[in-house]
Amino acid sequence: MPSTTYPDATIPDQSVYDFLFGDLAEEDLDRVVLIDGPTGNQVSYRQFVAQIDAVAGALAARGATPGTVVGLLCPNAPAFAIVFHGILRAGCIVTTINSLYTADEIANQLRDADAHWLFTVSPLLGHAAEAAAAVGLDAEHLVVMDGADGHPSLRDLIAQGAPAPEVHLDPATQIAVLPYSSGTTGRPKGVMLSHRNLVANVVQSGMVIGLTRSDRVLAVLPFFHIYGLTVLLNYAIKQRASLVTMPRFDLPEFLRNISEQRCTWVFIAPPIAVALAKHPIVDQYDVSSIDVIFSGAAPLDATLAGLVADRLRCRVRQGYGMTELSPVSHAIPVERDDISLDSIGVPLPNVECRLVDVETGADIPMPEEGVSAPGELLVRGPNVMLGYLHNAEATTATLEPDGWLHTGDIATVAADGTYYVVDRLKELIKYKGYQVAPAVLEAVLLGHPEIADAAVIGVPDDDAQEIPKAFVVVQAGAALTADDVIAYVAERVAPHEKVRRVEFIDVVPKTTSGKILRKDLRAKEREAAAAKA
Repeated sequence: MPSTTYPDATIPDQSVYDFLFGDLAEEDLDRVVLIDGPTGNQVSYRQFVAQIDAVAGALAARGATPGTVVGLLCPNAPAFAIVFHGILRAGCIVTTINSLYTADEIANQLRDADAHWLFTVSPLLGHAAEAAAAVGLDAEHLVVMDGADGHPSLRDLIAQGAPAPEVHLDPATQIAVLPYSSGTTGRPKGVMLSHRNLVANVVQSGMVIGLTRSDRVLAVLPFFHIYGLTVLLNYAIKQRASLVTMPRFDLPEFLRNISEQRCTWVFIAPPIAVALAKHPIVDQYDVSSIDVIFSGAAPLDATLAGLVADRLRCRVRQGYGMTELSPVSHAIPVERDDISLDSIGVPLPNVECRLVDVETGADIPMPEEGVSAPGELLVRGPNVMLGYLHNAEATTATLEPDGWLHTGDIATVAADGTYYVVDRLKELIKYKGYQVAPAVLEAVLLGHPEIADAAVIGVPDDDAQEIPKAFVVVQAGAALTADDVIAYVAERVAPHEKVRRVEFIDVVPKTTSGKILRKDLRAKEREAAAAKA
């Protein structure tokens, strides 16, 4: 079926560093690239590149070589961007780590990625140090960017004055980043994204999303997430726009930054849209500078999108993607007011799409009018990952030999080429844009001595956003309450991974091979919701 209305773009055969900074013009050097939201401190493009080169030089001088994996555990701040690009400049690989992770989760990712360094900040040093010790990283390889006794700091690395190394790499095969994703199912896996993958997705996004050098972008979505990394950080840099960084979402602070910094583009996840549409405090701030609200990371409801557009008097758009796609494959073009807000838009340039029947595997044709039958969405293009780290089985299950990637999402396509995600095969829960793997929570639950069995699915909360719900079978004679279960899990996982609801059942439905029948649990939820209606 026709995949995109855009002509293919030329993807430069360059590293991320050369692509983003190799053509930096003299007149752009003193433009502001980064603004720290909490303090207002600014970094120019000239300072940015000099500090990136200094970090690369210090890493090389301290023994890091091309291909060395470096962990980065840091909330959004100018320092994140400096360190991230410094690592890539040295030819090393960055594995970005969720700032909300527990020490065990950080250690698991460092161990799986075979990371030899970890960069963090002092507020996260407790968990970082515990994780570093667990995987054998000494104090010299745990860099505390804002400084801590016994550890190198970002200032130390920059002051070292070591020249950036000469690095020669193949952009198509050299891994740049190793974000972790649960993919279509299961435990988190390292997604191998090459320099070419990241470069391609910036080029592709630039032809649809429409950010310009005169824009000021509010960066509240985390850079450790591939959405924030590619669409906010790298794409904004390439467009020579300015980024206002926020370490976490706080609605008054969010609105203050928009008002004071006159932000024109605001990238969000759907839970922020709920606040923008409904919270009375929004009316206390001047947000008239906003031109576009762009939502991603989870589906945005069309009614909610319309409420935001009407209240803020701006354009609202959404896109679609996944970590394995670097991440964007579809978006509503900024100039397309004719596309329904519940659509994921059109494929980006260089992206091919197929819909296949989930039962037969047969291709579903593009309709001449109306909307197609639903099928699993498959995507192919230069932004598709190399594969999963150390996991050939998962790679084979997700990525076809001819390059087609199974998204696990069920979609339809309209005759005008716009796509709609209508359901999903994959079990992954998207809580406020964060990925939550049911298998991880089930493993935690089964660690409780009074829990005999458990299953987790995503269910809608009162705002129609997805939350994790646990179905629990207790041991004979146990007297667990829902609050007990919620508290137990909360002590062992990151905040976004908490179980939010609990239902006690007699048996978890499973196949004869032992696989949990989540579809039966989801059907049970739908029946319960219908009974209440």
